[in-house]
Amino acid sequence: MERPGGLNSHRRSGRRTQLGLLAERSAWVLGLAFVLSWSAFWVEGVLGSRRAIDRFEALQAAEQHPAASKPDTSLWSRERIAAWRLAVKEPGPAPLGIMRIPRIHLEAPVLEGTDDAVLNRGVGHIDETAKPGTDGNSGIAGHRDGFFRGLKDIEAGDAIELETLGATEVYRVERTWIVEPEDVTVLDPTPMRSLTLVTCYPFYFIGSAPKRYIVRAVRTGSSSPSIRRER
Repeated sequence: MERPGGLNSHRRSGRRTQLGLLAERSAWVLGLAFVLSWSAFWVEGVLGSRRAIDRFEALQAAEQHPAASKPDTSLWSRERIAAWRLAVKEPGPAPLGIMRIPRIHLEAPVLEGTDDAVLNRGVGHIDETAKPGTDGNSGIAGHRDGFFRGLKDIEAGDAIELETLGATEVYRVERTWIVEPEDVTVLDPTPMRSLTLVTCYPFYFIGSAPKRYIVRAVRTGSSSPSIRRER
């Protein structure tokens, strides 16, 4: 007959074995859950990156293939049309977004910078202002005899669509006014997400125009995820 002390020792050993197996199984379950969670996170990251890359490529394609998104040049000067045709023959940077003002038939890529190479190709984001689609005051410049010629007909209440990688936002024109070229206060930060469009004035002035024409628009609060548009 086995002694009681030996029986207790055997039982304790069995319990330790069961606890060990339970701990091992728990470790395997936790490890598997971690691997599955990490895999899901990795897949989502890859898919998100792929979507962003696809969107950038779509915007770049629209910019580099003008036949698919030719602007309305009916109001442009002959010199500006010629400069645009020459500019889009060369590869260009991916746009920051696309700006549309439906009532005046304006559609233009928003590019970084305001030099002639940029403004012959589209409209340009003004340095040291908020990036298009972010909080603050985003300054955008364009030629008065090119993409921004149609601003002469813009009115308070007109809608401006801004499509970026993140979303398509709608802005409403609040006001227009005329300033001296040295007046850069129009680009000061604003409490609301805003667009400030800047071009030379008068629109049909011969030579270097002496004034600047300003359009201020504020986001209406409506936005939707950007989707690829058929052109």
